[in-house]
Amino acid sequence: MTKNKLYTLTLIACFFGYSWLLFFDFISHSHSDYDFTVCVFKRITTIPCPSCGTSRAVNSFFKGNILTSLYLNPFGIIVAGIMLIAPGWIAFDYFTKRQSFYDFYIKTEKIIRTKKVAILLVILVIINWIWNINKQI
Repeated sequence: MTKNKLYTLTLIACFFGYSWLLFFDFISHSHSDYDFTVCVFKRITTIPCPSCGTSRAVNSFFKGNILTSLYLNPFGIIVAGIMLIAPGWIAFDYFTKRQSFYDFYIKTEKIIRTKKVAILLVILVIINWIWNINKQI
């Protein structure tokens, strides 16, 4: 992936993430008794997917409820971190004519693609999925 494509996709994803949080916050306040989910997997199977609860976790994180965020879905902390850090980091690279975010992405991708790390991450996703099912999130 080229640097420009990565930066553009990351900024678009952050924009849609913040937009979704605003919409999610509006829906949760105006329809507090409504069990709102956009998860296709959960709608079809009634079983939560590994990422179910991530929107609520990010929302809780941004409201300062870190423990609630971790309980809802630990992936939320990662997503919130990316949403907080990436736009500023990309802006820094743009104004300083650097590519430190891109370099970090390439190094991280190489690490994640190693067999041991990939297996560990898959195991963590499965554990999170089991936890989500047990919580009936």
